[in-house]
Amino acid sequence: MSGGLLVAGTTSDAGKSVVTAGICRWLVRQGVKVAPFKAQNMSLNSFVTTEGAEIGRAQAMQAQACRIEPTALMNPVLLKPGGEQSSQVVLLGKPVGELSARGYHGGRQQQLLGTVLDCLEQLRGTYDAVICEGAGSPAEINLRRTDIVNMGIARNAGLPVLVVGDIDRGGVFASFFGTVALLSPEDQACVAGFLVNKFRGDVSLLEPGLDMLHGLTGRKTYGVLPFRHGLGIDEEDGLRVSLRGAVRESVVAPPLGEDVLRVAVCAVPLMSNFTDVDALAAEPGVVVRFVDRPEELSDADLVIVPGTRGTVRALEWLRERGLADALVRRAAEQRPVLGICGGFQILGEHIEDDVESRRGQVDGLGILPVRVRFAREKTLTRPSGEALGERVEGYEIHHGVADVTGGIPFLDGCRVGQSWGTHWHGSLESDGFRRAFLREVAAAAGRRFVPAPDTSFAALREEQLDRLGDLIEQHADTDALWRLIESGAPQGLPFIPPGAPA
Repeated sequence: MSGGLLVAGTTSDAGKSVVTAGICRWLVRQGVKVAPFKAQNMSLNSFVTTEGAEIGRAQAMQAQACRIEPTALMNPVLLKPGGEQSSQVVLLGKPVGELSARGYHGGRQQQLLGTVLDCLEQLRGTYDAVICEGAGSPAEINLRRTDIVNMGIARNAGLPVLVVGDIDRGGVFASFFGTVALLSPEDQACVAGFLVNKFRGDVSLLEPGLDMLHGLTGRKTYGVLPFRHGLGIDEEDGLRVSLRGAVRESVVAPPLGEDVLRVAVCAVPLMSNFTDVDALAAEPGVVVRFVDRPEELSDADLVIVPGTRGTVRALEWLRERGLADALVRRAAEQRPVLGICGGFQILGEHIEDDVESRRGQVDGLGILPVRVRFAREKTLTRPSGEALGERVEGYEIHHGVADVTGGIPFLDGCRVGQSWGTHWHGSLESDGFRRAFLREVAAAAGRRFVPAPDTSFAALREEQLDRLGDLIEQHADTDALWRLIESGAPQGLPFIPPGAPA
């Protein structure tokens, strides 16, 4: 087998990332050597590879589905929004500058086509199959001329395209038809068919519509995936829950002790790597919620100030909403607070930022004895160490350089009383450390909470990836999917008017 596939979507958040991961896990269970690929990703959730490259967390998760180490080849272009109008451009794992949307789509994007095609070719030369993920919709006609992630990559690399639609949103037939009908004849020739995602109910009621869609487009539907809770892992574009919704989507065991432990996460602007709290949400008896009002901190046993792409902006937001004063009071009362990356910087005494916000000298909350200076070069590392008597692994992604002048050392940051700060993302995925930290929090909060002795976050992640593979194996036409990956889009697919506008 030697082939590939592009998983596109009728919309953003149609399920491209999880479908790509599911296909990868299904293939690897068949003995296929497979790798993921996304030419261009826009996300504040990122990861650091072993070679020190920054890529989207979704591609790191897909690499895990393939049971391989992620590399920069799998996500050569990463855009990290810094506001409404601009993003940091990360090329082959390293930041190369800030660009406005107009500047990027006005020419820079097309210049990167050769780079992304070269990365894809290297992967295809190494693996039996490469499963590519698109971005947004392939029918964004205003962006088609400079597209390097949807039909641009499919056409240039000769990839068949499978279009995923989220039927839970409604209008999936119109979305499928309209997506194809807005593409040029050459682009339409790449679109092999459709995959329905998040279906609830009796599939037999859907089948007449699928038959009509086939009659209208000449393209088959390769599967109908049922709605499943708890599969939205390592998402790209935003919170998978409403602001004050619980993180947990799946049912977990009740607490071992007499009490639950309540965790409030400040939903700061440009929040990055909010997946840090997933490991807490996986613990029986831990309730994790995102909050944006000071009164929501009052009954929390632990408050987390998470990472952010805009540290100074997030600090101002906390002050505007009264959350900053609430955090300072918590710290003074010896109630647990944890700052991660940008949140760690916010908890410090002083910030000097001529790089990210260009605001110069800014006072922090003064909770931790830390002074931060933003450097132009980004720190991208995979540190490991020990804390609370347990082995810890993590990853760092930040411009801020912390000068820690006091407190107790904690994961290259510090601790003062019940206030903790570190630049390390992912530390809570280390099971022994997470349990030790939760015991400290429970004791400080006066909660009779007992961490489960056997919760393995890595095992839970593997179970989720296997569930994604099961969805493909059980609810997709895997024989047809196999032929598509191996041989490309069927010949003679009909053109659906009107096609792309001139």
